[in-house]
Amino acid sequence: MTKLYPDAASALDGVLRNDMLIAAGGFGLCGIPERLLDAIRDSGVTGLTFASNNAGIDNEGIGKLLRTRQVAKMISSYVGENKEFERQYLAGELAVEFCPQGTLAERMRAGGAGIPGFYTRTGVGTEVAKGKEHKQFPDRDGVMQTYILEQGIFADLAIIKAWKADETGNLVFRKTARNFNLPAATCGKVCIAEVEEVVAPGSLDPDQIHLAGVFVNRIVLGAPYDKKIEFRTVRTREKA
Repeated sequence: MTKLYPDAASALDGVLRNDMLIAAGGFGLCGIPERLLDAIRDSGVTGLTFASNNAGIDNEGIGKLLRTRQVAKMISSYVGENKEFERQYLAGELAVEFCPQGTLAERMRAGGAGIPGFYTRTGVGTEVAKGKEHKQFPDRDGVMQTYILEQGIFADLAIIKAWKADETGNLVFRKTARNFNLPAATCGKVCIAEVEEVVAPGSLDPDQIHLAGVFVNRIVLGAPYDKKIEFRTVRTREKA
C-alpha cells in the first residue's frame, strides 16, 4: 500500500477529529507543515491542542488556525510574534501550557520512545514547576538537586515537513528545518509528512536518512513553496 497521497486534504482524510492533540514540527516559519496546516484549517475541526515550539506568526503557520478559533490549547515555548495568540490568551479564550524548548523536545522524544515521564532540573523554582512533582537526586558530583517530573507527549497526530522522502517514507531534513520535526514525528499515533521532493525507493543514501519510514504513515508532496521570512532586516546603505 502506497504512503503517497495526492494532496494534504487526502492525507488527512479519516484522521482528523475535534478535540485531538496534534504535535507539529517547525520553528517560527522554518520547517512548518504549511500545506497540512491549511488543510486542517479548511476541514473545520475545532477544540484542537497543538504541541509545537510556537504558534507561527499572525496568519501564518498555526496562527491561521488561531484566527479561525480552531485551537483550544497550545503547548509551546515561544509565542512572542503572534498578536492574536496574545489577545486570545489575555482574554481567557486560549489555554497555554508554557514549556522550555529543550523540555518540549524531550517530551516529544519521550512519547515517541514510550516513556511516560522524566525528571529535569529545567524550570525548577519557576512558574513552569508549579503543580508538578518535585524529587531530589544526586548530580554527578554527588550533590543533591531538585528535579521536576515532566510527562511525555503522546499525540493523536503528528504533522511534519521534510526536504526529501522516498516512497516508503524515509525522510531527509534540510539543515535547521529539521528542528522539532523529528521528535514530533515519533510521538504521534499517526504521522503525516509533507515534503519538497519524493524520490524512488533506494535513491536515498541509508547513512543520510534522518527519520526511518517506519515512523511515517502518509506522505504528501507540498512543493512548490514560497519560503517566507519572519523578519527581514537590512542595513542602511552608506553614501558613496
